[in-house]
Amino acid sequence: MRLAAVSAIFLTSLILSACAASSGPEDVPVAPPSQETTNSITRSSGPVPTAEVGSAAPQVVKQQQQQQALTWTETPPEPQAFVPMAKTDGVPVPAEKPVALLMPVNPAISVAPQTRMQIYSRRFRDAKPINFGSSSPRKLAVHGVDVSRWQGDIDWEKLQAQGANFVYLKATDGGDHLDPMFKKNWRRAKEAGLKRGAYHFFYWCRTAGEQADWFMRNVPREAGALPPVIDVEWNGESSCKRKPSREHVLEKMQVFMDKLERYYGQRPIIYTAPDFYRDNLRGEFTDYPFWLRSVAAHPSQVYPGRKWLFWQYSGSGLTHGVEGRIDLNAFHGSEEEWHSWLASRSN
Repeated sequence: MRLAAVSAIFLTSLILSACAASSGPEDVPVAPPSQETTNSITRSSGPVPTAEVGSAAPQVVKQQQQQQALTWTETPPEPQAFVPMAKTDGVPVPAEKPVALLMPVNPAISVAPQTRMQIYSRRFRDAKPINFGSSSPRKLAVHGVDVSRWQGDIDWEKLQAQGANFVYLKATDGGDHLDPMFKKNWRRAKEAGLKRGAYHFFYWCRTAGEQADWFMRNVPREAGALPPVIDVEWNGESSCKRKPSREHVLEKMQVFMDKLERYYGQRPIIYTAPDFYRDNLRGEFTDYPFWLRSVAAHPSQVYPGRKWLFWQYSGSGLTHGVEGRIDLNAFHGSEEEWHSWLASRSN
């Protein structure tokens, strides 16, 4: 009986000492740190430095001193993460300024001055010269050309020096034909410094949608390019002999032009000839720019009342840089108006 009492007292003492040993919060066992990392963190392959390295040790000692000064009866300091941030118009504002705000509001940026393109004077000749009288295209300040595969390899620098300030390049026909020289001409004309655009010869035996898709597939959407052109005319040499009604012509043109305008961000230009204009376009598309073929008289005589942007005044031009004949064109305006028009086309 005495031995049992001593054993009971001894067991009770062990239980009480165990409770006392576990009553302090500092003595709660801590789980080992996780070995997992996120995808954005790369674990260092070298040893982890101790707290005594660099300037970290004084900070650790200071934190330990602050913890020792606290008692468990006092309210611990509130973590900064839970301090409400100041708000301005409902938008939280951080307590500290971001580093970016310490930089100048308008830092100096070196920007190269924009220069206007040089305008080359017209020096073309004509195999079949026409006397336009007082309305001669020679009086217009800015001239250019349009070309296709039939002009072969072009010396663009020589062509520019002769007065070609802009060029329209044949790109596509119908829904399946690409001019074999288009890609080369597109690249080389830009390298020579000409303003250039592309045109599509419209087939009346293909849907407007598939023709627009074919053009967009082959002609780059490029900043600084001239607006795309739809070439609408009756062509007796084309394999398509169909001549749709005026109503059908206008409907197909509108579908094609709408798709191009959405894609390139510029309203297409309409190129046409006198007979097609007379049959279909008189009084139509008044809010579209026109490029008019008129090789025997001023456009005002052939297309009365029609405003125009470009005038194709010759199909028999002669110039250095191209073997054979070439189409000659002029912009309807002064040199200053040309620069203003180009600026409005920037996209």
